[in-house]
Amino acid sequence: MSANSCVTSFRLDSIKQADKPQVHLFPCEIEHDGPAEVSAFFTPTLKERKHEVSVSFRGRGMKGQELNCPQGYTGLVLKEVQKPASDQEDRIVKVSSVFHNFTYWNLETPPTSDDGVVMAMEWPMLAEAIHGPVDK
Repeated sequence: MSANSCVTSFRLDSIKQADKPQVHLFPCEIEHDGPAEVSAFFTPTLKERKHEVSVSFRGRGMKGQELNCPQGYTGLVLKEVQKPASDQEDRIVKVSSVFHNFTYWNLETPPTSDDGVVMAMEWPMLAEAIHGPVDK
């Protein structure tokens, strides 16, 4: 049995040229790989109660919440520079966008603190509390 030893390399010089777009995390998979005119088809509207954001996407109601990246972290959207011919080849990706917050969407119900994505944003703070130095 051989171990897969391919490496993913990041082109860090691409961070300086990266866009800073509005980022959305949908509860679905969209089978498209490339640019899209999102603003022409998707415009969320802000409701006044509890800072709830709602939208209809392809006829489905979605509720969203803006989440911030944990303090000291930056979100990255990566784009592959050249697709490898096989899964054994190294991959090179560049940073196409950076973000510090994003809108997380659920179908028909607002996100809660029990959602995996919401909990993931709390993980670095929890990990620091668990693994950080203990005062005696």
